[in-house]
Amino acid sequence: MTTVLEPEHWLPRRERHRHRLTALLAPYLDQRAHGTPHPVIDFLFTYYSYTPSQLLRWHPGFGTTLTGPASAEYASLRGYRTTGAGVSADPEHLARRRDTIRYVTDLLEATTSRPAHLGCFGLHEWAMVYRTEPADLRHSAVPLRLGHTGTDAVVESLQLRCTHYDAYRFFTPAAGPLNLEPLTRDDQIRREQPGCLHAAMDLYKWCYKLTPLLDSDLTADCFELAYAARELDMRASPYDLSDHGYRPIRIETPRGRAEYVRGQTELADRSAPLRAVLLDRCRRLLDAGREHTHR
Repeated sequence: MTTVLEPEHWLPRRERHRHRLTALLAPYLDQRAHGTPHPVIDFLFTYYSYTPSQLLRWHPGFGTTLTGPASAEYASLRGYRTTGAGVSADPEHLARRRDTIRYVTDLLEATTSRPAHLGCFGLHEWAMVYRTEPADLRHSAVPLRLGHTGTDAVVESLQLRCTHYDAYRFFTPAAGPLNLEPLTRDDQIRREQPGCLHAAMDLYKWCYKLTPLLDSDLTADCFELAYAARELDMRASPYDLSDHGYRPIRIETPRGRAEYVRGQTELADRSAPLRAVLLDRCRRLLDAGREHTHR
C-alpha cells in the first residue's frame, strides 16, 4: 500500500528534520567549516560514511510518494523513481538491497535475543593504543590522561571483554590476544549483544545504508543515539578531552567503572526500542520485496 503526500504535508516534515539535526550539529559544523578537527564527533562522519549534507536531507521511506514541484529534487537521487503519481523509492532498488536487508534483519534479531553484557568498561579505546608508539595514536593531537605507561597498565589490569568485531579489529597487535575471545567478521551475528555501545551506534549505520528505503525520522533518532554513545565512548577513553569540554569517566577506578556501567545501561535501554523499530522496518521491506517479485 502506497501513501501519497501532498506538498503541504511533506514539506513541513522535511523542514522539521533539517531543523532538528542542524540544532544538534551547528557548533560542530561551524568548527568543521574552519578546518578544525573534532576528536569525538568527526568519527560520526569519517568512520561512518554518511556526510552531514546527506544526513540533513529528509527521506519519506519506501511506500510513500511525494507530489508537487519540490519533489523533483528527489527524482535524480539514487533509489528513487518518477511515476505518474509523483516521486517515490524504487521497488527495483529495494530488490537490489535485499541481501543487505536480510543481513541486517538477522543481525538485529540475534542481538535482540541476547541479554546485555555490561562488563567491558569501554576498554576497546584503550586496547587501540596499547603498547603503541606516540606517533601511531589515532588522536595524536590529544594527550593520554595517564600517559603511555599508565594506559598500558590499565589494559593489563582489566580483562578485555569486547564483543564487537568492528571495535576489536582496531586493537593493536599486542592487545588482540588479551581479549576474552578472538572475534571475526564471520561470527559477528553470533556475538553481537545489546549492551555494546558500538552495536547501538551501528543502528545509525544500518539506517543510512538502507536510505532511501527507511524514513529519516528513524535515521535521525538513531543518529542522536549514536551521538550520545560516541560521547560516552570517548569520555571513558584514555584520552584527555577536557579542552574539548568532556569530563572523563575514569574507568581505571571502581567509581569510574560503576559510572560507565550506568551510562552503558541507559544507552542499552534507549537503543532497545529503536532496534525494535528498525527490525520491524526491515521485516516490512522484505515482505514488500516479496510482494513486488510475485507481481
